[in-house]
Order: sequence, then C-alpha cells, then structure tokens
Amino acid sequence: MEVFPKENPDRRFLPDLPSKNATRRQHDTRYISEGRADVYSVDGKYRYCSGKVVNVSEGGMLLDADRSLHVGDTVMLRFFLSAGTMPEGYESFVKLPARVVRVDGSTRQVALRFEKSITEYFKRKRWRSFEASSLLGILLALVGVWFIKKESIFYFWFDVPVFLYGLCALFYLLSRFFFAALYRPYPVDPGYKPAVSVVIPCFNEEVWIEKTIRGCLNQNYPEELLEVIVVDDGSSDGSVAVLERVQRKVFEEVGERLFVHVFPENRGKRHAMAEGARRAKGEVVVFVDSDSFLQPDSILQIVQPLKNPKIGAATGRCEVENKWTNTLTRMQAVRYFIGFRIFKAAESIFDAVTCLSGPLAAYRKDVLLRYLGAWVNQRYLGQPATFGDDRSLTNYVLGSHYAVYQHTAITHTIVPSTYRQFYIQQMRWKRSWLRESLRAALFMWYKEPFMAISFYLGVILPLLAPVVVLRAFVFVPAAYGVWPTMYVAGVFFMSMLMCTSYLLIKRSNLWLYGVPFCFFYLFVLLWQIVWAVLTFWKSEWGTRASKHDKSPSMG
Repeated sequence: MEVFPKENPDRRFLPDLPSKNATRRQHDTRYISEGRADVYSVDGKYRYCSGKVVNVSEGGMLLDADRSLHVGDTVMLRFFLSAGTMPEGYESFVKLPARVVRVDGSTRQVALRFEKSITEYFKRKRWRSFEASSLLGILLALVGVWFIKKESIFYFWFDVPVFLYGLCALFYLLSRFFFAALYRPYPVDPGYKPAVSVVIPCFNEEVWIEKTIRGCLNQNYPEELLEVIVVDDGSSDGSVAVLERVQRKVFEEVGERLFVHVFPENRGKRHAMAEGARRAKGEVVVFVDSDSFLQPDSILQIVQPLKNPKIGAATGRCEVENKWTNTLTRMQAVRYFIGFRIFKAAESIFDAVTCLSGPLAAYRKDVLLRYLGAWVNQRYLGQPATFGDDRSLTNYVLGSHYAVYQHTAITHTIVPSTYRQFYIQQMRWKRSWLRESLRAALFMWYKEPFMAISFYLGVILPLLAPVVVLRAFVFVPAAYGVWPTMYVAGVFFMSMLMCTSYLLIKRSNLWLYGVPFCFFYLFVLLWQIVWAVLTFWKSEWGTRASKHDKSPSMG
C-alpha cells in the first residue's frame, strides 16, 4: 500500500477538512433557510412570536424572532421547509415542540432545540404515509400492467409487431425492477482503505470547481492515503485562476495532496483523464467530474467493491444537485435515480454495469493503465473518438474484469437546465450508446446468460422503438381506425411503476415528475435515436465542447 508524503498541517486554513483526531459535526449539519417560523405555546392556542429562520438542522433552529423569549421556555414551532432547504424528502410543513437553549439579547436571535429530530418527526408522520401510498401505487401499477398485457395477448394476432414488442419491453423492464430489488451495496470493511488518487478533469468550470475540489478533500478517509489531481483541459474562462487560488489557499493544509496540471490548449476530456491517471500514485484511481460534489464518505464507499480482485471498477450513485431549478431538472432527478438505483443496480447483480458514470467512478490503477493507451487513441471509422468516454472505458474493463455499482457512494452533479443543452447532451449520449453497444455486443454474449439476454434486449428494443411507435400511432389508426389507447395506457402504468418506486425509496414530492418525463421521452427524445443511427459516424460535439454538456451517461 502506497502512502503519500504528509506535511505538518495548520488546520486553521481549512477547518472543514477532517483530521484523524478531530470530531465532525455531520450529524447536525446546519442548512441556511429563507423561511419563517411561528412560535406558539405548547398547547398551540397562543402565539408568542414569529421570525425569520436563520438556519435549521436535524436537531434545532436559529430564529431571528420579533419578540424576546427566555432560556428554558418550552414552545411549539410551526414552519415550512421549502424545497432545497434540506435534503430531498424534507420539503414539508413541520410542527414540533422545542426548548429555548440560547438567547442573544442584542439581536433577539433565539436558538431552539427540537424535542425530537426532524427525521424522527417525518418517519412517524409524512414518510409513513408516503410509504403506504407508494406500495399501493406499485400494486395498482402492476395490476394495470397485467390488464394491459392480458389484452395484448388476446389481440396478439391482430398486430403481432406491436404486441410482441410490448411483451418483450415488459419482460425487460420488469426484470430490471426484480433484480434491482435483489441488489445490496458492498459493506464497508474498516480495514480496507487502499491509497486513492482522485482525478478531476476540468474545462470551463470556474463556478463549480472549488466546491468539487473541497468535496474530494473533505473525506472521511486517511489523509495520507488520499490525493487529488486536477487537470485543466485548456479552459478559456477563469477556471485556471480559481485553481491557482484554491491551490495556494489549501497548500498549508494539505501540502502536495492537491496537484494541479494545466494543458495550454484544449485536448479533450480523455487526455485530461489519462494525464491524471499517469500522475496518480494511488492503487485506485477515482474519476470525478468537475461539476460533481462528493459526500464525505463517498471515497470510502466507492473503493469497497475493489476488495474483490475480479472487480476492475465501480461506479457510484449520482443525484441531481440542481433538481429544484425547473421542470426539466425535476424530471431528470427522477430519471437519474431510476437509472442508477434500478437499471445499474440490476446490471450490478451480474457484475456487468455497462457504463461507469463520470461523476464518480473508481478503477484499479493497474487495470486502467493496461487499457489507457488504446482508450485515449481510440478511433471510430478512422476518426478520433471524441465522446462516449465513460462507456468506452467501461467496455475495456468489462473485457477482462467485473464492473459494479455501489449505491452508498453518492455524488451530486449539475444537469442541463435548458432544453437546448439537454437535447445536445442526449444526442451525444445516444451516439455513444450506439457505438459502444455495438462494440460490447462482440463480447457480452459470454457473460452470465441472463445478463447477456438483457443486454441484447436493451440494445434491440430502443432501436425498434421508433418503428413500433410509428406503427401504433400512425399506421394502425390510419389503416384500421384503431387508436393506440392500450399502448398509451401501458406507457402510463410503467411510468407509474417507476414513479411509485421513486416515492417508496426517496419519499419525495418529485415522484410525479417521472410520468411527464416518460411521455416526453416517447414523443420527443425517442426520435433522436433515428438521427443518431443515421449520423453515428459523426465525431463532433465532443465531451468538452460545451461546459454545460458534461453530465453522466446513464447506461
């Protein structure tokens, strides 16, 4: 195990970084709030005062009250946690008893400690009803799917192509849910902590790069076993200036554990990743996108699968950081969670995740270096491969090792918030999916049989989907006067199955946005696959072509 040189740090420079002997206060993280709260008597009949919430945590609140309270007072608090104040699932009205523990006479700021934590409150109130509703919703969705498919079998010979496609699609999707239910993350072995090099390829990310770096350094992981390497890919904005400032600021704290390398001109994300991998000293290389933010235990969690020498790489769970921005980002939040918790988890059951996503992926360094040259110099129809970096590298790893998903390794990433950015991203994804799926088809047949069948179905069904939709929505109504009611109902019930699964696990108000996304995909995004097939040989719109086009491949 390689140990990185360690300086004698002065922790005054970065007090948020963990030390071996320091105690962290993550159990009571404070969240800034712009809401208001009312303070009532315990019986709720008399209102003492109200005020602006300065911050709130699991166990208490700091309130800028309009009237004085006294230390020791027991009161009833009523307030609303707006979306984005606390983690997803907490956005709701709250009514909690609390005790005044501190009063600032000059500012009238009052510190209150809740009698029970907000999580306890939601478990007994809101989340229990959400779980019951989601289980009922899943049952109703399954009944609806069963009814639709019973009709499909009855009318099978009326329209064989559409109904055969529907049955295959149903088998594929239900198998994803079945295997995802069997999935369990790899447990943490306290004794397994390999030396880790975190590599961050950066391009035009002056807004987010400092937060990304701090998230990578602020880990519950031994300092002497963790280094961070940032490779700037010829940024044209202020990213380099930010990197230099951050490096100066943290040098006294982390010493040479933070290394910055700058390309004089843009060379592409693969070259930036490869440069970081070559400079890495750790036995595990973790790639993190420059607009993604790790949780404090992400590194510890992501390396755990690599304890098995047959596993060459692992990917973590990616959540949407800007989920509350607009309808588009809300829909993506649901899609991301289903894409990771259902689809990648199902693939991980067979140790064959087909895309290790850019926001958080860990590779054995020896495996990575084995394929690094071929990957960086990959060509497609004589042209340099300029996108599909994550999926392409995954294919190399799958040729000789397992690739798995670690649900407990979490990162948050920025997703496109405008439809133009989103369409460009989706077109790049579909082209890379098509190219690399054809490549994976050459070796996936010798993986576990059920995984192989699922993989080939997962390739064939999207390619046939535009033809089937045209037949169901255009040809059959025109030729026979039969409207695709059952087809639309089938899409609705399958979308409800996804949404209610999201509600069961996340207990969030965002669950409803999964339904419009499914229909948005059916009537808009689905047709991109046609253009992707017709132009799959094109190599423009590289990964680093736009600073807004760096979200992870969903697999």
